[in-house]
Amino acid sequence: MSDLNNLDADTIDFLTTRRSTVARMMDGPGPGDEDLKRIMEAGMRVPDHGRLTPWRFIVIRGDAREKLGDVIAEAYKKNNPDAIEEQVEIEQERLTRAPVVIAVVSRVQKEHKIPEWEQILSSGAACQTMLIAAQSMGYAAQWLTEWYAYDANVKQAIGAESGDEIAGFLYLGNGTGELSDRARPAYDDIVSEWSA
Repeated sequence: MSDLNNLDADTIDFLTTRRSTVARMMDGPGPGDEDLKRIMEAGMRVPDHGRLTPWRFIVIRGDAREKLGDVIAEAYKKNNPDAIEEQVEIEQERLTRAPVVIAVVSRVQKEHKIPEWEQILSSGAACQTMLIAAQSMGYAAQWLTEWYAYDANVKQAIGAESGDEIAGFLYLGNGTGELSDRARPAYDDIVSEWSA
């Protein structure tokens, strides 16, 4: 088998066994500037019909995670006035579970001839590609879209513009424990072949 075939085999093995590391099982230091740039450059190479670049990447690390955590905690308290302090603290610490977080912002051009759905799918592809890129470089990674991705105050705080949506937060770091796989769908349950 040629080196290219070995590479192909390694790639498909990686993709068919890939699994995320939950953010609470991450530690530092996580990717530095050079590796972060490579991860995001991989995200910029996803299918993008019409070359619209319908996504933006916002890196959140260091003290910025706690500052945005304060915004998340305030938004949680506003939305849940009966919340106890422990619940608010959990929300405040969301972004500190990993050393680096990338917010992927979906920026759709609504009046463009390229359908909105295709632009949104491109943002999802960017999330998945960066997730795979980080994992292929040996980092622990998880793509999460939790309640705060939809909160107007949080979106405004990270600099999302009117009409922008957060496609997800990518948590990146170094794994701290053994990963266990989860149940996956059975091939025959989701695959069919169409015939005329």
